Amino acid sequence: MANIRKRNIGKKQYYYLEHSYKENKKVKKEELYLGTEIPKDIEKIKTQFLNKIYQKKWFDKLNKIKKEFQKEFKSMPNLAKEKYIENFMVKFTYDSNKIEGSTITLKETAMLLEDGIVPKNKPIKDVKETESHKKAFYEMLKYKKDLSLNMVLHLHRTLFNETEPEIAGKIRKHGVGVAGSKTKFPIPAELEPLLREFFKWYNKNKDKMHPVELATLVHLKFVSIHPFTDGNGRISRLIMNFVLYKNGFPMLDIKYSNRSNYYTALERAQIKHVEMIFVQHIIKRYLKEYNQYLK
Repeated sequence: MANIRKRNIGKKQYYYLEHSYKENKKVKKEELYLGTEIPKDIEKIKTQFLNKIYQKKWFDKLNKIKKEFQKEFKSMPNLAKEKYIENFMVKFTYDSNKIEGSTITLKETAMLLEDGIVPKNKPIKDVKETESHKKAFYEMLKYKKDLSLNMVLHLHRTLFNETEPEIAGKIRKHGVGVAGSKTKFPIPAELEPLLREFFKWYNKNKDKMHPVELATLVHLKFVSIHPFTDGNGRISRLIMNFVLYKNGFPMLDIKYSNRSNYYTALERAQIKHVEMIFVQHIIKRYLKEYNQYLK
């Protein structure tokens, strides 16, 4: 985070923005002179200041990950490519559904999605939504157009047609909340203009912003709108990976075992209205996940 520091020189006061971070086990500090008064648009200045730091710190590494991943992926036989995607799909489906309360284990997910073996003594709803998530994942991969409301509604229908047809592909008309969360979500009357603004923002920034940052903000902004009765997290993680995949970056599986840190970063970003909290969390996780391409 960027902090405002005051320095007294003689009888005058001067203000600076400071940000410290670790790199190669060393603490580095960046600063920006603000002037003799704190500017009114300080939050905007903070965002721009941090973006420049993160661009220097992270974006070269992210681009190297893409380059090395694409080199490796393109060299694979088609069968190996299909297996790579399938393995990711199984883990991603397990983790994304488990975060939302599914009782199906990773092993059961693999047996169900790869071999068609239905797990015993598990709710049929969990089984159907696991199968539907696989279908939505592959439809997301083969989707040739860009991110749109029609695409999102289609993915939501695919996820819930088998289990919750009443809500499948439909924008909610009632209030919602998340148990244990302090985040407040928009009322129904706000959803249409917020969704319109979301896709307008995406189309404006999709060619300007780094794809990993863009994908992260797509997740954050969409889940914060929370337009559906259920499935907002799963759809947000799907469309995050749509942006990554579309731009040639390896996709990201947010693991169930890391859900606590994930939820904390998400909620803090929503409550404080500081998107960089979530961006920083996801990019750090992304760099850790694909560290093998940075060696």
